Amino acid sequence: MNETIQPLNPIAFHLGPIPVHWYGVIIGSGLALGLYIAIREGNRRKLPQDTFADLMLWAIPIAIICARIYYVMFEWDYYSQHPADIPKIWGGGIAIHGALIGSVLTAYFFTKKRGISFWKLADIAAPSIILGQAIGRWGNFMNQEAHGGEVSRTFLENLHLPDFIINQMYINGVYYQPTFLYESVWDFVGFILLMLLRRVNLRRGEMFLSYVIWYSVGRFFVEGMRTDSLMLGSLRMAQTISIALIIVAVMILIYRRKKGLAEARYLDESNT
Repeated sequence: MNETIQPLNPIAFHLGPIPVHWYGVIIGSGLALGLYIAIREGNRRKLPQDTFADLMLWAIPIAIICARIYYVMFEWDYYSQHPADIPKIWGGGIAIHGALIGSVLTAYFFTKKRGISFWKLADIAAPSIILGQAIGRWGNFMNQEAHGGEVSRTFLENLHLPDFIINQMYINGVYYQPTFLYESVWDFVGFILLMLLRRVNLRRGEMFLSYVIWYSVGRFFVEGMRTDSLMLGSLRMAQTISIALIIVAVMILIYRRKKGLAEARYLDESNT
């Protein structure tokens, strides 16, 4: 039966001679849905109109560029020999940590220029970010990447996965762990939790910091199962950065509380 299994077509459709990959369609869909949710919540929280739309004009391209640069840096042995492949992001190869660095820095300078609280904007955006990550992992699924080590078909069937996922995990004659799925599920659960936390009226900044901690915990464990990790020597970079982000997020949370910098609440309407 295995000989008859064919991977899903990574091409969604063609615009004339230009192929449009499912990878881009899925990531774009995640961004669009996340932006819609952020805009609606921003309006409820009395942010100026078009705040998120204006931010995304800068944040999306900068995040994509940073995500690609980050990935290429840690795969330089390959890209130094194949420089023409550097801009080919449609085939995969963007790092979420690079995207987060680029988008957070962009948001910080954007809020400073607009006179808006960075923490308020980050809190509103947090559920959208993790939802976009949850959806985006399915782009990895279409590209048959971001998977774990070898497993049997029986192992995958015992997870009660549908056949289309099991078959897509059959790569070059071997079945692999669907680590893309593990992280996607973790992120979807995180999205639900953050949406529920909106009702708790956390101190300002703690919604975003909760996102950082939740995502980093899940990423640390999932990354340990992957076979395509970006490495720095013997260190898996995603695991190293995840630990660092958890520590930094907890330290910022404690510091802001001790210094009285987190007195405003999520549901407060002030922008400063």
